Amino acid sequence: MFQNPSLFTRIAIGKGIGMIVGLAGMIALPSFMPEAGWLLRWGILLWYTTLGAIVGVFGVFTRHPVLDLPMPWWVRAPFVGAWMNFVLTFFAYDTMKIAMEALFGQGSTLASPFWFALEGAIFGLIVGYCATRFGGEGAAAVAGDAAEGHGV
Repeated sequence: MFQNPSLFTRIAIGKGIGMIVGLAGMIALPSFMPEAGWLLRWGILLWYTTLGAIVGVFGVFTRHPVLDLPMPWWVRAPFVGAWMNFVLTFFAYDTMKIAMEALFGQGSTLASPFWFALEGAIFGLIVGYCATRFGGEGAAAVAGDAAEGHGV
């Protein structure tokens, strides 16, 4: 499985890293935000697992479809991670603000919930590197799955 480029491998690696990061967040959240409920904790776990899979899937796009510009993994993956966390911040701004203020203190420059986008870029960079290293990228990843019978 790890010898040939494979979209399945990219997604599995992304989900695996996402699950590890999500579990760490799920376990660590009550230490700085004790009022956080199970819904938020499960949301963190599922968010990072899904985000890892999305970054893995985007590995098939090595060129921008409209602008026809190259998109190497070190541009594509951090962008996807940052964008997804940026959008999440809009939907859960109040909760993110409470969490960031609990972590960094009220009035701190780092207490802005939009720093979460930078964290998403770092997460995307890590997942993108690992997924590309072990799962390949571009059309070869999709062709590898078709040859292995994964049904892509």
